[in-house]
Amino acid sequence: MASSGNFCTLNPLAELGTSNDASTRAGSMSDGNLKYVNLTGNTAVGNFGVTSGKWYYEVYVSSFNSDNGMIIGWANDLYNLDAELGYNSPGSPTGGQAFGLYSQNQTLLYGPSDGSTNSSYGSGTPTNGDIIRIWLDADNGRFWGGLNGTIHSSGDPSAGTGHGFGTGGSPHNVAMTARTLYPAIGNWSVADATVIFNFGQDSSFQGAITAGTETDGNGFGNFKYSTDGFLALCTANLPISEDIDPAKTDDDYPAKQFGAVTYTGNSPTGQAITGLGFKPDLVWAKMRNSSQSHFLSDTTRGINKFVFSDITNAEGSTGGYATVYSSFDSDGFTFSTSGSGPNDNSRTYAAHCWRANGGVTASNTSGDINSTTQANTKSGFSIVTYTGNGSVAQSIGHGLSSGAPEFIIVKNRSQADAWAVYHVGTGNAAHLILDTNAAQTTSSAYWGSFTPTTTLFKVGSDHKLNASGENYVAYLWHGVEGYSKFGTYIGNGDSDGTFVYTGFRPRMVFCKSTTSAEHWVVADTARSTFNKVDKITKWNNSNSEASGDTYAIDIVANGFKIRTNWGGLNEDNVTFIYGAWGDVPFKYNNSF
Repeated sequence: MASSGNFCTLNPLAELGTSNDASTRAGSMSDGNLKYVNLTGNTAVGNFGVTSGKWYYEVYVSSFNSDNGMIIGWANDLYNLDAELGYNSPGSPTGGQAFGLYSQNQTLLYGPSDGSTNSSYGSGTPTNGDIIRIWLDADNGRFWGGLNGTIHSSGDPSAGTGHGFGTGGSPHNVAMTARTLYPAIGNWSVADATVIFNFGQDSSFQGAITAGTETDGNGFGNFKYSTDGFLALCTANLPISEDIDPAKTDDDYPAKQFGAVTYTGNSPTGQAITGLGFKPDLVWAKMRNSSQSHFLSDTTRGINKFVFSDITNAEGSTGGYATVYSSFDSDGFTFSTSGSGPNDNSRTYAAHCWRANGGVTASNTSGDINSTTQANTKSGFSIVTYTGNGSVAQSIGHGLSSGAPEFIIVKNRSQADAWAVYHVGTGNAAHLILDTNAAQTTSSAYWGSFTPTTTLFKVGSDHKLNASGENYVAYLWHGVEGYSKFGTYIGNGDSDGTFVYTGFRPRMVFCKSTTSAEHWVVADTARSTFNKVDKITKWNNSNSEASGDTYAIDIVANGFKIRTNWGGLNEDNVTFIYGAWGDVPFKYNNSF
């Protein structure tokens, strides 16, 4: 039988609460982060996140009394961990950020504890030695709970009946639209409880009971009771796009879709920069030890035609820029013996590189404006060029049939214009500007109030995106399971900052506050090769690299953890957008 890989545990990087300091909270997890003292006012979540599929886990009650306000279930990635689970969340199934079983009476909860969103579900208060059982059907928004051998309300997870959500005793589904869900536990009353989790690794609950013999629907794991065909939270069961799965083909794993390299310039000698493992189609280079603009060039426009993310200048392709690169190569890129730009002598650089379609473009006539596309549907990246027509809300084909773009940056090549940015976290009514630190602004003149599809994105009539007769370049990305992700997180203003789950080990991360005048912050593991990752550049700024604790994050196997209270990464109660590209999916060991 195939290996189950690693199983879920509680995540010590993501536990927060209201009543205890960080050192106390850290002590609440033990025994491989499966044993948990459920402290008043705290919440803990698992280190696996899911967006689809059918999942099961068990919790052994080691120490409990009837006054305990424990809730066990699931929380999504919008949940404010600086509060009790099931508390201070939106008060409806469609807005609910957390849901689960309230241990005192097996009441099903979602949203705030105000009585309006609770529903009766099952009966019986757990006692010492009991096992609480949790099922989730994330595809259909259904939840079941059980106590020992009984499933509440005569539920049948395998048949999809008797699930727990509802009002007035009538079950209905809870909306889980595009949110990542984590197994979770919380407590808001005065009595603490001690519980032991089993996500499939140990049905004896660390020797507390006689082990069971049940496995999940794929034959993985070890459970006390039947999973009804649902799956264990283990890496073998994690989904991953076959297009970037290292177990499928050597040519398509994530490290060969995106890469980051560092080097020292040597103009005018010229040099080959190697180590990418693929031929790049977009190179985004930045000087680290002095002030210089960001240089972006690609194989659609020509490798010696540059745009600059920190300034509004039109495309540069003459003078010293005409011969910067001699080629983009199978393992990197080569600088020529003349020109400087991203190869100034004795200057240090970092370059972030993406693979599109090897320089092969296609004509796209699916939108109001014809475009030229160079799309990599496997990695969710496309380079699009087009000529504006000045009309309102014009659609443009992008070639990414594999998914709808979630991050788009557009630059006018013909004129000095700012960069326009679309991000799934701000939506189609808002925009950001890449070359400034400005907060998001609302205007239909940017994206035409249109959410991108798998075929099209729209531009409004703003000059930055669609002036008549002027030429533009757009870079577009969407998330790919196990390789890239675009989303939001909420800052907490604490050096024990927010944990962001990506489902892979990021190679590069960018973050931007949506409501404050903060920079576009970029960190990677090429410049910081071990934690803490504390060397950053800023897309909107030509300054040299900044470093130190002020900018610290940790890069881990399944995401990143903010380690600073600096406003550029972690202003309290502020929403940040982020994007991340990885080199190792969480599904596999880092040594794969």
